[in-house]
Amino acid sequence: MRPNEPGPSIYGVTIAMTGRPSVRIRLRRLARELTKFGTVGAFGTLVNFVVFNLCVHGFGLAVVRSGVISTIVAIGTNYIGNRYWTYRDSDKSRQSRELTLFAFFSGIGLVIENGALAISHYGLEFTSTLADNVAKNIVGVGIASIFRFWSYRTWVFRGVAEEGDGAADTTAAPPSDGSPAVAYPSESQPR
Repeated sequence: MRPNEPGPSIYGVTIAMTGRPSVRIRLRRLARELTKFGTVGAFGTLVNFVVFNLCVHGFGLAVVRSGVISTIVAIGTNYIGNRYWTYRDSDKSRQSRELTLFAFFSGIGLVIENGALAISHYGLEFTSTLADNVAKNIVGVGIASIFRFWSYRTWVFRGVAEEGDGAADTTAAPPSDGSPAVAYPSESQPR
């Protein structure tokens, strides 16, 4: 077997000589992760939108203060969704570290999101309801979501296998005869 040839395939999981899943499998996992993250984020955006407009129009609070309140509420719902659905298989042994990092990176996202609102409302003087919602809930949330996806998957919700060899969702069987490692799907992976 040549170094760049795919290795054995068990249950559709192909492992190359490097011990990592094939590119196709990694892309499929990334697509599944993005879909789940996007679904949680869409729900969080809905919460953000409702709370923001309730604070501005129902309680008469300033727009940036309302933006910060709504973002904090959405961060809470997003943590629950990401922890217990998107990244449910990630390492749970260090949840206090995870929560600290989640709060830290969410705080940076909060600044990005509400910074776009502040620039639009106070800097550019776009003060209509539509302008505030576009600046915060489309531009701000969009930019912050890209940052959050990268930071959460890189620093916060790390899998046990990811920290070692990058082969999340698989358990490598140690080769006893010098042959390449073969990965078997974990219990949570559909077969």
